[in-house]
Amino acid sequence: MCVFVSSRSRGECASIMPLFGKSHKSPADIVRTLKENLAILVKQDKKTDKASEEVSKCLVSMKEILYGSNDKEPHTETVAQLAQELYNSGLLMSLVENLQVIDFEGKKDVCQIFNNILRRQIGTRSPTVEYFCSHQEVLFILLKGYETPQVALNCGIMLRECIRHEPLAKIVLHSEHFNSFFNYVEMSTFDIASDAFATFKVPP
Repeated sequence: MCVFVSSRSRGECASIMPLFGKSHKSPADIVRTLKENLAILVKQDKKTDKASEEVSKCLVSMKEILYGSNDKEPHTETVAQLAQELYNSGLLMSLVENLQVIDFEGKKDVCQIFNNILRRQIGTRSPTVEYFCSHQEVLFILLKGYETPQVALNCGIMLRECIRHEPLAKIVLHSEHFNSFFNYVEMSTFDIASDAFATFKVPP
């Protein structure tokens, strides 16, 4: 089975193995390109417009690897490769940490990618849950996201998915950051306060 990416990323990709076809990047290429262009957005240099476009294309490519495209189901091996590249590169952390520099649609794409990877299982194992148990900072970045209005609701979506997993819920519950929840549910911005309260109520 081939993995298809949308026309938004067509022509931008290079082949390294038959699985990805002549015009599609491998997971490693997508992750590398996304990480490089995200760094440009963070630095806010003169190439931000082009970098923003590249970030959007890469996020769409990732979504279509994870969710499939049209009548094409996700390819298990390619999904596994993408997950491993995300772990090895630290890109999941970078996306969460720099969510505010990504455009509106891109923020939604990040949430879908993050939650899909988080729910991924191999037998009884949840590799991303295990990864976050050893990279706990991502949980606290998501929690602190409630302090930044332009990413607060996106961070809430991802944080709720995290704390549905008992090991991650315990990390948040027993951390010094947990008390911040009480501040967030009392924030003057109704949408953010309501979202924080919804997160607070999620059972593991």
